[in-house]
Amino acid sequence: MEGELYNFAKVWFIIFISLFYCFTIGNLIPKGGKRLFFLLPIIFLFLLLPLNLNSPHLCGMTSFFISWLANFKLLLFSFGKGPLNSDSSISFPWFLLNCCFPIKTQQYSPQKSHTYEKSPKSFSNYAIKSLLLAILIRLYDYHDHFHPKVVMILYCFHIYFFLEIILAVIAAAAQSVLGLELEPQFNDPYLSTSLQDFWGRRWNIMVTSILRPTVYDPIRKTCSPIIGPKWAPLPAIFGTFIVSAIMHELVFYHLGRLNPTWEITLFFIVHGVCLVTEVGLKKLINGRLKVPRFISTVLTIGFVMVTGFWLFFPYLFLCKVDVRAFEEYAALGQFFKHYVGLGFEFCGRYSLVNLSS
Repeated sequence: MEGELYNFAKVWFIIFISLFYCFTIGNLIPKGGKRLFFLLPIIFLFLLLPLNLNSPHLCGMTSFFISWLANFKLLLFSFGKGPLNSDSSISFPWFLLNCCFPIKTQQYSPQKSHTYEKSPKSFSNYAIKSLLLAILIRLYDYHDHFHPKVVMILYCFHIYFFLEIILAVIAAAAQSVLGLELEPQFNDPYLSTSLQDFWGRRWNIMVTSILRPTVYDPIRKTCSPIIGPKWAPLPAIFGTFIVSAIMHELVFYHLGRLNPTWEITLFFIVHGVCLVTEVGLKKLINGRLKVPRFISTVLTIGFVMVTGFWLFFPYLFLCKVDVRAFEEYAALGQFFKHYVGLGFEFCGRYSLVNLSS
């Protein structure tokens, strides 16, 4: 574990130096192809850095934050767009945090928001979800007594709770350091009433906000003169899901180091086709048919979970991410138990010394 933490620190030191270079390039080189040329080595480096890590938690977060989000932000930055280009007088700490982490700052406000305006969730909300996550982790000790489908359902909640908590902690830390506005990464996805609602407004909102200017908008603008502005969003949606599939394959390769089985890609193709169909039908019926909210929520979440069981989780089991994650939880528990014991021992000895004197 100590060796992995050393590698993690080394990787993030390289990220720090690399982003200082990108920040300097941004101040010296005008936006456009020339700036992109100077940033391309860093973009390729960020694709490879997670391969230095083996921990599913440390590697997965680094891959998501750096190989995906940071690279897409740097691509936008090359052409004077995106959150890194909102102000020419930004400081390096502001640039660093915005590039590395999924946060939305007060200085960056998209012209048109496609997400729900919602205030940050309360501390009690995250405390409850942290407690539920701890209970889930404990339940895994008895997974032999559960039906495999029940275990998969637990994995669904595990992934959701873990991602929301860790991203909220990172955003809160950024806010406390630089006074940045919190970017809610999740908006109660279990309340989604459609696939459009789930993927566009409730699940991992930062990914949506990055894929929109990098993939969705260019495809929509390209297709508008050909098929018209009414139907141009449909190929744009499907293209966005294809890019998301490729990036998920990359993250999963970083996690497992196994050749792709392309089940992850099929998962996003299925959802892309279904979402295109859903949006197309909405345009055709123009709101004339409304499904009760409870039924639409059950159908939406059921579809996401069933396709996840079918296509998303098998690769995780194949590369034993779940087993490795549980081993990390056990090692972390032993680590805290050891150092808490040392702390109590030190306090006891200190008290004895004071009493004897």
